[in-house]
Amino acid sequence: MLYLLAHWLHYEGLTNLFRYQSFRAGASLLTALMIGLLIGPRFINMLRIRQGKGQPIREDGPQTHLAKRGTPTMGGLMIVTALVLGLLLWMDLSSRYVWACLIVTLGFGLIGFLDDYDKVTKYAHQGVPAKVRLLLEFVIAGIAAWLVVTETNLYVPVFSNLYIPLGPFYFVFAAFVIVGAGNAVNLTDGLDGLAIMPVIIACGTFAIIAYLAGRADYAHYLGIPHVPGAGELAIYCAAVMGAGLAFLWFNAPPAAVFMGDTGSLALGGTLGVIAVAAHHEIVLAIVGGLFVMEAVSVIVQVFVYKRTGKRVFRMAPIHHHFEQLGWKESTVVIRFWIVSIVLALLGLATLKVR
Repeated sequence: MLYLLAHWLHYEGLTNLFRYQSFRAGASLLTALMIGLLIGPRFINMLRIRQGKGQPIREDGPQTHLAKRGTPTMGGLMIVTALVLGLLLWMDLSSRYVWACLIVTLGFGLIGFLDDYDKVTKYAHQGVPAKVRLLLEFVIAGIAAWLVVTETNLYVPVFSNLYIPLGPFYFVFAAFVIVGAGNAVNLTDGLDGLAIMPVIIACGTFAIIAYLAGRADYAHYLGIPHVPGAGELAIYCAAVMGAGLAFLWFNAPPAAVFMGDTGSLALGGTLGVIAVAAHHEIVLAIVGGLFVMEAVSVIVQVFVYKRTGKRVFRMAPIHHHFEQLGWKESTVVIRFWIVSIVLALLGLATLKVR
């Protein structure tokens, strides 16, 4: 909104600052952060009153989690609200990348909301049937992929101009990346602060990647695919970071609110579509390696248990395995944050090692 106003005023005076994506990225981060901090207490009180018992806690999980009974969920509503308001102020709303990301953020957020609502009202863990949820996610991801995909090459990091031409199959691959990212973050969201900080770190990384990919000079110098207009995604990433930091203020142990599927699906899906738009899907697997590890631990656990009746991990996702080994929740969270930082640095290193 402010960007379009500045454009209408021909960037005169202070509005000339709005021309720069770096300025608008910083402004969107601060705006989303302030909005999140302001609306947070009221959101939490509203959720606590309406939900009563809060999010169901697994009886077979770590016993320390039973003390979290009564903690409200659906805190993702706060994240999405702060994020969207920050974006509407500072982004170029004529960009198709903006609308593709918004479709995924709001669409996946709505699916997560329906899932959370079903769990809270029935006080059960089932939620929306998995097949229905996945079908809806693939429909939304497919629409977003159709909007952002400009070429159908899968670029390989580290090597300059090395890519795999996927043709029409690329759209299917892109949808899988978006859906996979959404569900991987969803599986990671099991401890106070565990999911949100790695999301913030990953978004900070992709803010840099998107900005560089959007600049022809930097993209040529680094040997990465140039994606005209992708720089606007840096502003989107910054807004996610601001809204995420505001949520972390209330989600820090002991959490006053959980993000629920409303937040984790929305944030994960957003990361996926940004990676697809910037043509750095493989780099997402590196930067978001923690999410990949969490998802793989569940897949391996289920696969092996169904065939042998034995468990590879004491409990899946893998963060619960470490809790069962005796690690304190705060220890697991902070060590996983450190892993996320290291993986983000490795992801950034792929930009130069070519």
